[in-house]
Amino acid sequence: MPKSKQSEENRLKALVAKRKEISDNRPAFVRQESWRYVRIHPEWRKPKGVDSKMRRQDKGWPPLVRVGYRGPVAARGLHPSGHHDVIVYRPKDLDALVPGSDVARIGGTVGAKKRESILERANELGIRVVNPTGLRIVEPEK
Repeated sequence: MPKSKQSEENRLKALVAKRKEISDNRPAFVRQESWRYVRIHPEWRKPKGVDSKMRRQDKGWPPLVRVGYRGPVAARGLHPSGHHDVIVYRPKDLDALVPGSDVARIGGTVGAKKRESILERANELGIRVVNPTGLRIVEPEK
């Protein structure tokens, strides 16, 4: 017997909530000695030194990036609303989306004219657009 749409929606929302909970408890991974020297940026780099205390995971040193800190596989790529996030570049791309389970995100390189036509088509199909006000729509001069 197929599962109901409501239970699937609730399952996805629960996964997104679990992903958020894991993310909140995830430590801030910093590059070794970045807190000590201004010239070393805090972006993560794996410590590879032979005597590195961070690589050896000595007590008192920041944690290493590990696979165990990741969120649920099924929740990856989902919008916080629990829908699948799909990037759209033209109105034709909206035809492949499912109104109940997908949301559209207009690509960053899309101009104002095409953005307007994408928004019109999304309204016709009943698809939610998560970034409708990315570019300012310029009115033609009269």
